[in-house]
Amino acid sequence: MKSNEVIGKVISSVGIVGCGWLGSALAKQLKSQHISVLATRSNTDNAEQLIKQGIDAHVLSLPAEQALLNSHAIFKQQCLVIAITPQFRQGRVDYADKVKQLVESAKVANCVEQIILLSSSAIYNGLSGQVDESIKLDLSADKVSVLHDAEQAVLNFNGHSANKNSGNNSNDKSVNKNAYVLRLSGLVGPERHPGKFLLNGRMLNNPQAIVNLIHQHDAVGLIQATLQSDVGGGIFNGVSSTQVTKKQYYQAAANALKLPMPNFEESDAAPGSVPKIVSGKKTHEELAYTFFHDDLLTWLEEVE
Repeated sequence: MKSNEVIGKVISSVGIVGCGWLGSALAKQLKSQHISVLATRSNTDNAEQLIKQGIDAHVLSLPAEQALLNSHAIFKQQCLVIAITPQFRQGRVDYADKVKQLVESAKVANCVEQIILLSSSAIYNGLSGQVDESIKLDLSADKVSVLHDAEQAVLNFNGHSANKNSGNNSNDKSVNKNAYVLRLSGLVGPERHPGKFLLNGRMLNNPQAIVNLIHQHDAVGLIQATLQSDVGGGIFNGVSSTQVTKKQYYQAAANALKLPMPNFEESDAAPGSVPKIVSGKKTHEELAYTFFHDDLLTWLEEVE
């Protein structure tokens, strides 16, 4: 599949919950392919910004009263992309609860056929070496249990039908319900050049860590590939094949923007410790997506 090419089953409508930097790019790409898009933001000002960009947008603030949430127009869409952020840095701990509310409303409405959760490769915190979708997670690590709970809530949507056990077959409009989790690595792209993180001159830590990153273009492409997938659900990593150290990558980023070389805190890594590398093998094989920016060092050189 070529990057961002939509083929296969017919997608008529997509709802994007939490339509920010990545969601907006997805919405514009879907609209260009004549797919109906409804987006949500948590407040009126942000929703109006989307509307000015030509994206149909409604306000949806979470957590919400469940009965009221159930009637929201977002749950009338064929596919639902959950792009809300955990907001861990803001001290929030209710991310999984918000996701559970969205899944419950999708079940009640019984219109959504597919849910895609945009999760994070931060779920591999506490692990080292190559990590893939089947590895046992360290649920004691910071944030991991919250991300895991959110993912499980979405995966429990797989195969669900609100009318499955209703006994009223004449009115049963059940279809196969598919649930996907995309564990996206660090996002780069327009307005998110990694060199800009160096402008304040801050010290960077863990210079020997391996960067696990994905470009916005490819994150959008992977979401589209997932929308079209017939594998029936599951967990997939979203990560480029760029496997260089943090020091190498940010030095290249600084060089691309003609900035001074960054300063790194020399970490006291345990002897013999192995950096964490997120594997994209399953995604390449099962979603058959070809990355547009697989070499993010080359991308750094191309960005003006």
